[in-house]
Amino acid sequence: MSDIDLDSLVSLCKRRGFIYQSSEIYGGLAAVYDYGPYGVELANNIKQLWWKDLVYGHDNIVGLDSAIFMHPKVWRASGHIANFSDPLVECRHCHSRFRADELLAQAGVKANETMSENEFNQLFDDYRHLVVCPDCGQQNFTAVRRFNLLVESNLGDFTGSGAEPVYLRGETCQGIYVNYKNIMDSTRLQLPFGIAQIGKAFRNEITARQFIFRTREFEQMELQYFVKPTEDLEEFNQWKEQRWNYYINNLGISTNNLQWHKHEKLAFYAKAAFDIEYKFPFGFQEIEGIHARGDYDLSQHQKYSGVKLDYYDPISHETFIPHIVEASSGVGRVFLMLLAEAYGEENLPDGSKRIVLHLKPALAPIKVAVFPLLRNRPELVAKAREIFDQLKVHWRCEFDDNGNIGKRYRRQDEIGTPYSITIDFDTLANNVVTVRDRDSMKQESINVNELIAYLSSKLN
Repeated sequence: MSDIDLDSLVSLCKRRGFIYQSSEIYGGLAAVYDYGPYGVELANNIKQLWWKDLVYGHDNIVGLDSAIFMHPKVWRASGHIANFSDPLVECRHCHSRFRADELLAQAGVKANETMSENEFNQLFDDYRHLVVCPDCGQQNFTAVRRFNLLVESNLGDFTGSGAEPVYLRGETCQGIYVNYKNIMDSTRLQLPFGIAQIGKAFRNEITARQFIFRTREFEQMELQYFVKPTEDLEEFNQWKEQRWNYYINNLGISTNNLQWHKHEKLAFYAKAAFDIEYKFPFGFQEIEGIHARGDYDLSQHQKYSGVKLDYYDPISHETFIPHIVEASSGVGRVFLMLLAEAYGEENLPDGSKRIVLHLKPALAPIKVAVFPLLRNRPELVAKAREIFDQLKVHWRCEFDDNGNIGKRYRRQDEIGTPYSITIDFDTLANNVVTVRDRDSMKQESINVNELIAYLSSKLN
C-alpha cells in the first residue's frame, strides 16, 4: 500500500466506474453507494473467492441464501430490538448528530461501544471539555442516548394498528440460525459443520463516513460454524488462523497492514472475540470479526419459537445445543482494503506518472484487454475482434480501440487489468501479438496459437 489518502481512492472509484454515489443526479443519498461496471466485477470476485475457499474448500460447510425480511420475533429473540444500538449525541448549536464513541476517540479517549447509556454519559461528561463538533466547532452537546439501528419497513399482514413492525435485517447470521435445524435435517450433517451466507444487511447508522467502510446498506459474508460445547475454543483458534492466512495467501494482503484486535469487554454470552484489522488511510479498522458465541443464539431462538434446536450426538448419545464460532466480514470493507492495498502511483522515465492497481489476477475486474493498434484500419480491428472473441470464452476481457496505445494502457492500469494485448501489422504478417504485463510494463511477443496457454499459465 502506498501512502495515499482516502480522497485518492474515492476519485479513482468515480473516475473509473468502481463506485458511484447512489441517486447522484438527485443530490445523492448519504452512506449509500452503487457499484459500477468494474466495481461489480471486483465485488463478485471477492465473493466468489470467499465462497470457493469456505464452501467448496470444506466438505462440512454448506451455503444458504435466506430472505431479507424475517418474522419480527427473530429480532426480539436475538436482542436486536432491545440492544442493537449506537451511542448518539447531538450538537445543540448546529443539530448535527454523531456517535459519542467516535467523538471521544477524536479527543483521544477510547470508549467501548457496548457500554450502557449511563456509562457513556458518565464518560462523555468527564471529557466533554475535549470534545468539539466536527461540523461547527462548538462544544455544546446533548446527553448521550442509545439509538436503535434496525431499519423498520412495512410488509403485508404486519402493517396496521397494534401490529409489531417488520425490519430489514440488521445482519445476515440470524437467517442462518433460524435455518440451522432445516439444514441439519435435510443434509444430515453432523457436528462440526458450518453454514455460509452472502447477503445484504441494513443499519440506520448515525454517522456513516469513510466512504464505503461504513454504509447503511451493505453486503456481509458470514460463516456460522456449529460445534460441540467442549470444542468451541479449539475450533475458534483454528478459524482464527485460517481466516488470518486467507487475507495473506488468497487476497495478497501484506502482514504489515494487518493486526489482531482482542475484545476485552465481551458480550455476556461470548467466550472470545477478535477482529482482524487493516491499516486503511484513516488508520487500523476492522475487516473481519471472529467470535466464539456460545449457545446463546440457538438457545434464544429455541426459547422464543418453542421449537427444539438441540443436537443429538450419535457417538456420545448426548443431547445439547451446539455452540457457534462466527467469522463475519463485509464485502465493502474488503473491497476498500483491496483498493488501498493495490493502489500505486509510479513516476515513469519519461517524467509522467501512472496510477496502477496491483490486484491479484483472480480479483482483477478485467483479466485481459485487447487493442487494435489503429481503429481506422478494418483489417486490424477485425483481427483484434477475432482474438477477443476467442479469449472472452475463458476470461473477463475488454475490447478497447479508443485513443493511442499509451492512454489505453493507463486506463487498464487504473482498473488493475493484468495483461493487455496489442494487435498490429506484425500480427497480420506473422500471427504474433504483443502482450504487456501490468506490473513490470514489459512487453512480450506471443504467437496467437499459443496465447490461451500463455495467459492460462499467468492468470490461473
